[in-house]
Amino acid sequence: MTIKSNREISCRDRRLPLDQGPLIVGILNLTDDSFFDGGQYNSLPAAVSRARLLIAEGASVIDIGGQSTRPGYTEVGPEEEIRRVVPVIRELVRHVAAPLSIDTYHPAVADAALAAGAHIVNDVHGLQRDPAMAGVIARYSAAAILMHNDPELREAPTAASGSSLDVLAHVKKFLQRTLALAAEAGIDPRRIILDPGIGFGKTQEQNLEILARVGELHALGHPLLLGISRKSVISHVLDLPADERLEGTLALTALAVDQGVQFHRVHDVRANHRAALMAAALRRTR
Repeated sequence: MTIKSNREISCRDRRLPLDQGPLIVGILNLTDDSFFDGGQYNSLPAAVSRARLLIAEGASVIDIGGQSTRPGYTEVGPEEEIRRVVPVIRELVRHVAAPLSIDTYHPAVADAALAAGAHIVNDVHGLQRDPAMAGVIARYSAAAILMHNDPELREAPTAASGSSLDVLAHVKKFLQRTLALAAEAGIDPRRIILDPGIGFGKTQEQNLEILARVGELHALGHPLLLGISRKSVISHVLDLPADERLEGTLALTALAVDQGVQFHRVHDVRANHRAALMAAALRRTR
């Protein structure tokens, strides 16, 4: 079963329309060491204020993370993640209408966040790190963002070395395994969003190929999310630090909208929302 014809995603008691233009997922990092905004919003008042601003600027979802997954990150453990995210979720669920997503790969954190009122689980390992994650999502009837994250892809021979590797075929195969795990656990397929995982276990060449062909992943039958905000894929082209990668992010957001990507996970909500709406208008006209 796919959701090609479905017009919304059910996130427990909240809904995300899929037929009203691109949807922006605003990033709320409650960490000290995230690559761009670590340490800025890791108090309750700062986090709540930031979430409200992101929604005012156009975010349809707030993605809350208590564990950095930047290259070389240090894992803090589920207990610390829960300490960071649960008070913020409890506060936000009372005051904002946007669905709240918990960005975690630990089932215990997902369980605590959903119990506190979160609506979506964003798993950067696509259910393939811990088999308990799928069961947690199913039990709460939560929506799920499931990402490609396979280090074997990075080690595969590249086209430059004469290989015939099809990067998109590799990504699809991984995500098909993810979807099988979701189905086995009883996750409603109409609640699943897929993410190709730009920057996770991929070379620069592979990241660019996925970005150029991301629309091919619609064949899997689920809405797509792209997380490219200020990532190093931009730096490899423009040779810029994270705080100067906004223009590169906007270009990639617009190109992703042109390929039909529905969700865009970003730090700079206002600018990306405007770029996405402009790209969507041109896509509709064409």
